[in-house]
Amino acid sequence: MDRMNWTEIEFMLQGLSEYPKVEKLLFIMCLMMYLVILLGNSTLIILILLDSRLHTPMYFFLGNLSFLNICYTSSFIPLMLIHFLSQKKTISFTRCVVQMSVSYTMGSTECVFLAVMAYDRYVAICNPLRYPIIMSKALCIQMAALSWGLGFLNSLTETILAIQLPFCGKNVINHFVCEILAFVKLACADISLNEIAIMLGNVIFLFSPLLLICISYIFILSTVLRINSAEGRKKAFCTCSAHLTAVTLFYGTILFIYMKPKSKDSAVDKLIALWSSHSHANDMPIIYSLRNTEVLEL
Repeated sequence: MDRMNWTEIEFMLQGLSEYPKVEKLLFIMCLMMYLVILLGNSTLIILILLDSRLHTPMYFFLGNLSFLNICYTSSFIPLMLIHFLSQKKTISFTRCVVQMSVSYTMGSTECVFLAVMAYDRYVAICNPLRYPIIMSKALCIQMAALSWGLGFLNSLTETILAIQLPFCGKNVINHFVCEILAFVKLACADISLNEIAIMLGNVIFLFSPLLLICISYIFILSTVLRINSAEGRKKAFCTCSAHLTAVTLFYGTILFIYMKPKSKDSAVDKLIALWSSHSHANDMPIIYSLRNTEVLEL
């Protein structure tokens, strides 16, 4: 479709339109969760900025993750809340693309950040004496910039490929949000290239960071097992327990969504996807607040 006609395209986000009473309940639940996400992540960012005890590489990366969670949820929840209460559940082509690209950027960036934080924990435990030298402020900024840059580049590539597709007919997205795979499947053209690009992107940004995380924790475990005192092993475990919990929840949720048998009722799958998109952003500040003495002491 010609670029000049993009403004004429609208998509309908079906959500749970067939269950209006359920949508009213979801509005209340999602609004409460969104407010908790904003409050929790914003509080962590403010604490990290104001308290000098939290001016460490780990909390620098955590602040980035909290900001990322706010951006991710804000890209789709406000409009979704409006749709829960309205009969018209349409979204323009431009807003759909923006929503899709922002959420994809945040997801890709978070994968890289989790790998970067695993490296930070590796240096802290395996090279504690050289930790301040290795994890310098300059290196932390470079690693954060690299994480954001790679996430943006991945999303930009997928988005450019997606918006070049022609759309025709009834553009109904059977979801609450504009999701890239659901978006490209509405095109009236061959989407093989898009599917290959999405698959490659998932492999690179999901499994490559996971591999780096596993390698980091193999070295960490090896170092911890060589520590003689039980107190030393406990302290080393506490140093990385919050990050390990966050990684487990993040990848566990993804594997659960994509590897579980497809439900006969599509509404169930949509509710599970909706819950997972909220829960991780909501759990992040809780995990790091409860698992780190620095935050608990504030």
